[in-house]
Amino acid sequence: MHAIYAAGIDRENPLSVLEIGNLEPVETPDDWVDVEVKAMSLNHHDVWALKGQALREEQVPMILGTDAAGFGPDGSSVVVHAVIGSPVHGDETLDPKRSMLSERYSGTFAERVRVPADNLIPLPAGFSFEQASCLPTAYLTAYRMLTTKASAAAGQTILVQGAGGGVATAAIVLGKAMGLRVWVTSRDEQKGEWAVGIGADEAFPTGARLPDKVDAVIETVGEATWDHSLKSLRPGGIVVVSGATSGPMPPAQLNRVFFLQLTVAGSTMGTAQEFRQLIDLMSQQQISPIIDRILPMADAREGFTAMNDGTVRGKIVLTR
Repeated sequence: MHAIYAAGIDRENPLSVLEIGNLEPVETPDDWVDVEVKAMSLNHHDVWALKGQALREEQVPMILGTDAAGFGPDGSSVVVHAVIGSPVHGDETLDPKRSMLSERYSGTFAERVRVPADNLIPLPAGFSFEQASCLPTAYLTAYRMLTTKASAAAGQTILVQGAGGGVATAAIVLGKAMGLRVWVTSRDEQKGEWAVGIGADEAFPTGARLPDKVDAVIETVGEATWDHSLKSLRPGGIVVVSGATSGPMPPAQLNRVFFLQLTVAGSTMGTAQEFRQLIDLMSQQQISPIIDRILPMADAREGFTAMNDGTVRGKIVLTR
């Protein structure tokens, strides 16, 4: 099967083990169903897989990709929920054995992907395959961070650290749809201006003193912004963490955490139910995901290079 896959693991030069060619998928349970993939989108997870942070040596070669939209077994248009697991207290992300596509089972960057039937979500009305393929990881992650974890309510102020990435971009778009005041930070002034152009209320340099304290921080950067995230919160505020692209080991600042009664909440992906709620919100508010570029599968290396270099503004989509 034609696919984009990790042929090995290379922590220093991950793109050296990226391959495009024929590869047979990993065996799946008999009751899983096939999806004919029409569009797929990239995430940092795909680069981390090449670096060995989401895959082990014994698991390669492995078809990459967590996000896809296409045709289900009955010919209906669907988007794929990427979390593979059994619900624990109604939440499949709490299953200790849960995984994402391209970790234990083959991913979405191929002609077809096999998933449990419950992981098929009807394609949102008015959404193209390209748009829908952006939702399963970045937009679902941002939605869960804002709603389930931060309980953000209209009129509150959130700070999104690091404009331009997939989750950060999604948090801006969704935050505005929810009636939030959205502030962003960026090391790049032009990226900050771009973030304002897609809905952020204000953009600030990374680490800048803000005009006021915020109710919640959406944190995906990690070490480089952690100090600023905690200092930016009002007493009783919350920082929700779903990634650490700059490094995972910042000073904990426990004195600040307990004295100001701050909450630090981890967040990973989202549930199928949250996915449906996300789609309802985007449909009702008539908002679309921000796409950086659309490339054919043959040009996937261009997309991976941009993702690895951090030069993206929104989502990179691949099509068949």
